[in-house]
Amino acid sequence: MPNYMLVYKGEATDMGDMTPDQQQEVMAKWGAWMGRVGGALVDIGTPLGAGVSVVDDGSAGTATPLSGYSIVQAASLDEAESLVDGHPYLSDGSGDYAVDIYEMLPTPEM
Repeated sequence: MPNYMLVYKGEATDMGDMTPDQQQEVMAKWGAWMGRVGGALVDIGTPLGAGVSVVDDGSAGTATPLSGYSIVQAASLDEAESLVDGHPYLSDGSGDYAVDIYEMLPTPEM
């Protein structure tokens, strides 16, 4: 069964900028999502910090604001998409956050 990378787009609030109660609320939402996804969650991933963009023509680029990633296993892209229903990263409702989903293809043999 293929793996899919969930890429969290948008500048998430730093946990250090939250009160302990807010941190606990966020972590509870993540725990609920992870419990619902269950064994399909292959790698919870990690938050991402500041980034840079290196452009092939030597010009300066701007890195896309990304907050992190996770990896899930699913039978299809549609099934992987269904796993983000109720995802805590999409709970703001402001339109500032998105989860992009990519199938992870096998590395070509050299």
